[in-house]
Amino acid sequence: MTTSLRDTKWPEAPWPFTGRADELEQVRRSVAAGRGGLVVTGPAGAGKTRLVTEAVRGTDCVRAAGTPETRDIPFAAFAHLLPEQVTLHRAVQLLTGVRLLLVDDAHLLDAASAALVHQLAVHGRTRLLVVATDGAPAPGAVSRLWSGELLPRLALQPLPREETAELLTAGTDTALEPLTVDRLHRLGGGDLRLLRDLLTAVHAGGRLVRVPDTDQRAWRGPVPLTPAVRERAAHVLDRARTEERETLERLAFAEPLPLDADALDLRTLENLEAEGLVTVDDRGATRLAHPLHGPVLRAAAGRLRARRLARTPDRTGTALEAERAALARRIAQADVRPVEAPVGEWLVAEGAPLPTGYAALRARFARLRGRLREAAAWAREGLRTHHDDPDCRTELALATAQSGDGTPNAEGTAAATWAAAARGDLDAAVRTAGRGDPYDAVRLGAPERAADRLTGVFAAHAEALARADGPALDRVAEELERRGFLLFAAEASAQAVGAHHDPRAARTARTRAAALARRCQGARTPALSGLVLGELTARQRQIVTLAAAGLSNRQIAERLTLSVRTVGNHLYGAYTRLGAGDRGALPWLVELPEPQPA
Repeated sequence: MTTSLRDTKWPEAPWPFTGRADELEQVRRSVAAGRGGLVVTGPAGAGKTRLVTEAVRGTDCVRAAGTPETRDIPFAAFAHLLPEQVTLHRAVQLLTGVRLLLVDDAHLLDAASAALVHQLAVHGRTRLLVVATDGAPAPGAVSRLWSGELLPRLALQPLPREETAELLTAGTDTALEPLTVDRLHRLGGGDLRLLRDLLTAVHAGGRLVRVPDTDQRAWRGPVPLTPAVRERAAHVLDRARTEERETLERLAFAEPLPLDADALDLRTLENLEAEGLVTVDDRGATRLAHPLHGPVLRAAAGRLRARRLARTPDRTGTALEAERAALARRIAQADVRPVEAPVGEWLVAEGAPLPTGYAALRARFARLRGRLREAAAWAREGLRTHHDDPDCRTELALATAQSGDGTPNAEGTAAATWAAAARGDLDAAVRTAGRGDPYDAVRLGAPERAADRLTGVFAAHAEALARADGPALDRVAEELERRGFLLFAAEASAQAVGAHHDPRAARTARTRAAALARRCQGARTPALSGLVLGELTARQRQIVTLAAAGLSNRQIAERLTLSVRTVGNHLYGAYTRLGAGDRGALPWLVELPEPQPA
């Protein structure tokens, strides 16, 4: 990765609204209801205001907002809607006729405005959308809106990693590689404003470099210390007590550390834990509480201090081997649920070389979890310094073939199996699967080739598929998902669709399979072919099919006698359901053939 990209297109603020389809639908339903309303809460920067703004777009909506500066001025938030001198009773009368009232930053309302909002909720004649920040002190009249069950509450969680990936590439021609997305997602901690600030600074500083043989860009190296980053980390950067700053910096360069480490003073740790700056797990491992703090402390340290404290790449061998052993143990136990492995992530973030054995295993762990593009990224990290490592090349080929990102060079039986599947030659894929990993044959719909060669949940999958037992395949899918094998679970659910005799059970299996597949980073395997369009409405399927054939929104609108905006709305809804980012994914979703029996 050597080519810096300063001239790529980058979206202007604000970012396009992306993700949160379910939450958006819930807010829109609340807006469309006759009475009542909804309270939307969440951490600072989670996108609450963007969500409700998108939901009320095109509606007749009156807005008000609290501000820190006006918390002591009666009815300040409603000054543009009320006369200069007004009582609470009169204010309620005046605003009762408003059809939809959006109150942003309600935790900052003055007492009179908070009481007004509460009374409007009690009367129930005005639909209310109230937005408040979690953890911030709020007037009792505001908090009682949901604690007193006057209005239902939608508590926003941090944007999931998959939707963060969509957001980071929305409105730009720059595709970020998965390890960079993961890093930004961790550092942002759910704060979308911080996330944008970080990405803008990385781009402006020319720190995005091209990943060879892909259209992706990666970020390696220190965190840019922008004003927003410094503000967010001020309580760790500006420690008045020298021993606390020293402890935080030691953790930043070598976390996790055991409680009995010589570098850690127990009383200092107790103070930092009480402030929520460090955490200690059940095994006594001590870490910084926020994923941003370590990189910021490392970036802010002077060169000499960093040299004294740093756990340099050549001194990570023991910790990295412990991570490798933990990952291998989980794979052997058929349990690939997420496991903390921060040393490898730290080395990648710093741009340090990874041992190929670790990189290949990390790629395999990601592939088994269904995170195919992440698996390819880990394999490429191993190949950066060892271009011919066979294990990394095999993992890259497997991830590439199963994600539909091109037909890989087949190296080894397993890679040859999935390379044939990617070409659509399922007969050849099944033949080679019989000579390699027996579970590949099950995934390709030929369980007889795996007879007596599997154990545990994988054997149960083969038996259920051989019997065409829909309920048993459902149970297998549930167990695979519980163990973290999301792609295998999606495939089992997809196979259950045709095995079910009850149409309702088949629809449930289809919906579940598509939902799982969307979490697998573009997985395109034969078991999933012909699956996803069943999630769409008849109109969405019609429009998606035309879009996949290359027609523009205007051409589709003319053919179907619809408005261009209606076509766009249907496509947006279809993209959300299909897990597609744009038109580029639609031809595969529409045209990939159904799996043929062996």
